[in-house]
Amino acid sequence: MTTPDLTSNAAATGSTEKHLTGEARRSTPGAITVSGATGAAQPAATRGKTSIADVVVVKISGMAAREIPGVFDMGGGLSRTIGAVRDRVPGGRPNVGRGVKVEVGERQTAIDLDIVVEYGVPITDVAHDVRENVISAVERITGLEVVEVNVAVNDVHLPDDDTADSGGETRVE
Repeated sequence: MTTPDLTSNAAATGSTEKHLTGEARRSTPGAITVSGATGAAQPAATRGKTSIADVVVVKISGMAAREIPGVFDMGGGLSRTIGAVRDRVPGGRPNVGRGVKVEVGERQTAIDLDIVVEYGVPITDVAHDVRENVISAVERITGLEVVEVNVAVNDVHLPDDDTADSGGETRVE
């Protein structure tokens, strides 16, 4: 999705009003702003500005990565441990951004993902599918160009890992 060149629109209408050029710029830390033209002569869809915060790209990327079969969890060891505690707190919600880091520029973004794959799945296939799904989702939803998605596989989830957590003895009564 491309942002229309609003300077040519201003020249075509013969308007002498000061128009913004449709450039993306940072108005607040962690957000980009795509500015449109001003004035009643401009189409309604181009008036005003749209801001996309970094956290938006983080959440979209996290959700898209989790949709892929073979991705068991996301994040490094410590963040998964903290996330497991947070998930058990009543009223706590899972953090879809765990294991996702992004850099958002004016028109492009780069994404780093830390994932845990299930034992037995081909890691390169899972990484390929994650990369494709994340790029597709971020570009479709935000309109930003994704220049790269780096996938780091931090762990492999073994089938025995589930039984060790749920049926073990407790040290404290």
